[in-house]
Amino acid sequence: MNLCLTDEQKKDFLKRGFTRRNLGRVAAVMAAGASLPFYNESALAQLSAVRGMPPDAVKINANENPLGPCPEALEAIHKVAANGGRYLYEETFGFTELLAEQEGLKPTYVQPYAGSSAPLHQAVLGFCSPTKSFVTGDPGYEAGERAAQFIGAKVNRVPLTKTYAHDVKAMAAADPNAGLIYLCNPNNPTGTLTPRADVEWLVENKPKGSVLLLDEAYIHIAGAQMGSDFVAKDKDVIILRTFSKIYGMAGIRAGAALGRPDLLKKVTPWSAGALPVTGMVAATASLKSKTVVPERRKIIANVREDVFSFMDKHNFKYVPSVSNKFMVDVKRPGGEIISALQKEKVYIGRVWPSWPTYVRVSVGTQDEMNKFKSAFLKVMA
Repeated sequence: MNLCLTDEQKKDFLKRGFTRRNLGRVAAVMAAGASLPFYNESALAQLSAVRGMPPDAVKINANENPLGPCPEALEAIHKVAANGGRYLYEETFGFTELLAEQEGLKPTYVQPYAGSSAPLHQAVLGFCSPTKSFVTGDPGYEAGERAAQFIGAKVNRVPLTKTYAHDVKAMAAADPNAGLIYLCNPNNPTGTLTPRADVEWLVENKPKGSVLLLDEAYIHIAGAQMGSDFVAKDKDVIILRTFSKIYGMAGIRAGAALGRPDLLKKVTPWSAGALPVTGMVAATASLKSKTVVPERRKIIANVREDVFSFMDKHNFKYVPSVSNKFMVDVKRPGGEIISALQKEKVYIGRVWPSWPTYVRVSVGTQDEMNKFKSAFLKVMA
């Protein structure tokens, strides 16, 4: 089988414990990129999707931002669309340079992508193997662990702490041969933040040779300190950025991986081709806006706190979130409430096996959440 691998890459895979037989699965990941249906972001979102959803349904199941792209991004998309017959690589270069400048990094420390799914999967491919495990919080975002399982890497799931943070000491101790330690902060699905001091501890105390994959998809919503300085200090850290959440570009696709060039080199060989120019110009315009992040952070927080006040009033147990989703304990198999809410035209997220009575609810508009509250009271009665 021609895997399109260089001799150096083949040696690296075999050194990490892959056999020539399971290199076929590596080839499948390489060929499919971010579209491999076993574990990609779209497939995971579709676990919460239903065909034939009514047009007036409340869709709060996939952590989307109903505000959509900001006006500046929409204008940039409109202007560039007429030139969509060109590759316009310069737009990607401009996005990369601007993001690097704002993160305090050299451009060589930034690798642009269409969203953050591809670099997540490719980091698994670059650092995990049958002898290099994947360590993750539980419950946590499943895409990375599914990619690891697909290529034959062991997955170590570490329960969250009593305060719903990542248990960094348990994660560091999970496997001395860990390849990747995945920390989504704020976490998906709980929406909870792992303290900065804990992340710093993990960076300094993780197993030698392992890499911390810090997924900051929701960091803008929380308003917490970002991890760019770890990258600037040349730590063994790769950060994932996406424009799907606070910037409202889930369907337009833009993102990046931040890391030392030698680490990015292990992630980037599995990508090729031009990036969508609409995503690149929209992301650039979003970064230039001085108001989009603080305004949207406030909007999301206000709606979220209103829902929490409702939860408190009616004595529903939920996990305090600083993100655009939260977990609520429905005191019965979560699937029952998901189905009951669908009959009320309200579509919420999925259930995690380790928390079978909890369901994930995304934070939508105030109108959407008002409809959710009415439907939730009805099905929980």
